[in-house]
Amino acid sequence: MPTNVRVRFAPSPTGQLHIGGARTALYNWAFARHHGGTFVLRIEDTDPERSTDENTQAILSAMKWLGLDYDEGPGVGGEHGPYFQTQRFERYTQGLGRLKELGHVYPCFCAPEELEAKREAARAKGGVAGYDRVCRSVPADEAAARVAAGEPAAWRLKVPEARGDIAWVDAVRGETTIAAETIDDFVVVRSDGSPTYNFAVVMDDYDMAISHVIRGDDHISNTPKQILVYEALEAEVPVFAHLSMIWGPDGKRLSKRHGATSVEAYRAMGYLPEAIVNYLALLGWSLDGETTIIDRDTLVSAFSLDRISRNPAIFDAEKLDWMDGVYIREMPAEQFVERMVPWLEGAGLASQADVEERHDWFVRLAPLVAERVKRLDEVAPKVEFLFAEPVIEEDSREKVLAKEGAGGALVAVAKALGDVTWTAPDIEAAIRDVPERVGLKPKAVFQAVRVAITGSIVSLPLFESLELLGRERTLSRLAAGAILATE
Repeated sequence: MPTNVRVRFAPSPTGQLHIGGARTALYNWAFARHHGGTFVLRIEDTDPERSTDENTQAILSAMKWLGLDYDEGPGVGGEHGPYFQTQRFERYTQGLGRLKELGHVYPCFCAPEELEAKREAARAKGGVAGYDRVCRSVPADEAAARVAAGEPAAWRLKVPEARGDIAWVDAVRGETTIAAETIDDFVVVRSDGSPTYNFAVVMDDYDMAISHVIRGDDHISNTPKQILVYEALEAEVPVFAHLSMIWGPDGKRLSKRHGATSVEAYRAMGYLPEAIVNYLALLGWSLDGETTIIDRDTLVSAFSLDRISRNPAIFDAEKLDWMDGVYIREMPAEQFVERMVPWLEGAGLASQADVEERHDWFVRLAPLVAERVKRLDEVAPKVEFLFAEPVIEEDSREKVLAKEGAGGALVAVAKALGDVTWTAPDIEAAIRDVPERVGLKPKAVFQAVRVAITGSIVSLPLFESLELLGRERTLSRLAAGAILATE
């Protein structure tokens, strides 16, 4: 293991941060933190049509929300910058110059349509549709003169003809070999001067002294070309670790057809960042094969590449919901109140000022809600009756309030609560004998109270809800429910 671990996450700002990209970022972050190394964020923004500053900001926001702090990168700086590829073209030019000096590249004057015709011909014959290296045989002085005259030329890497198969020991997949004959003399710099991906990423990783490249296995096909570029630059090849893809329940690569795929979407759905981090950590890595709730410190202390599975991980939304619910239930009441505020504000139920003014009331409410939600977006519907007059569902009215005796039961409950001390235990004690007095089953009475108070058959615990609602509003709703029951 190198003494100076340096890893990077290099997203393209062509959209929001995909959940698979977030897992890659998490594994890089955890690996760096475990080894006391450096985590670098680099933005690969060379797609002019799709890369936007808005997407870049969304990625940075998602990283911050997940708590994946980086040591070098946008907004942080560092001695290996700049950290945007569009700001690094001078380095790519210098890198190409180095390859020219070493004699490892040559200019290719073939027109795009000419190359495509050759590929089609090769495919028609069942061969490999690679470059036929025709320009490699152009004499050096002739090639130099044509370049000097301004003839358009791309620069191709001279793949050593005697080079054997390209192999590396992948930190996840083990010994990996790619047949040499599948690699042609690929372009490193296009005729317009722009670098290709496999050249730019090597220059970036080389400049930033990246020791381990941890990324998705969709990049395996790029790895042999990148190894050849490292060798041509006479640079040390980093350790590669390729992560299997995340699949949906149908065994296909996770995509929009499976639901939300971006970190921002899960944030908007009310998931907690700590639950997302925990769940993503287990999509391909495990602590001991059994433990499912793992905090950030445990992840960092135990993380290693050799515990990452080679098999694709299956994204299970139900398990994520369960895990998010666990984090909510285990959260201290004060902290849960803080998490509730934005959702209450968004629903127009309460403001930050309201929470500060009635802080103790909200702290008492928190555990009642936490036991009954799996995501934060479920909070507002559960507590709405405490802030606004309930709209009694028609189904609840017909099944509960329309039953014989319901109106009288509500009147009896209101009378029993007239002068009781307003705490949940005393409220419960005061109305426990009402069913017997009115000749109804307890379920019928308490369901009638629940519907009159909350508008629904299902709600937060009844007696605690009455305490939080207050005497005046409780009696008012019981009276309104009694009138509705007799209509």
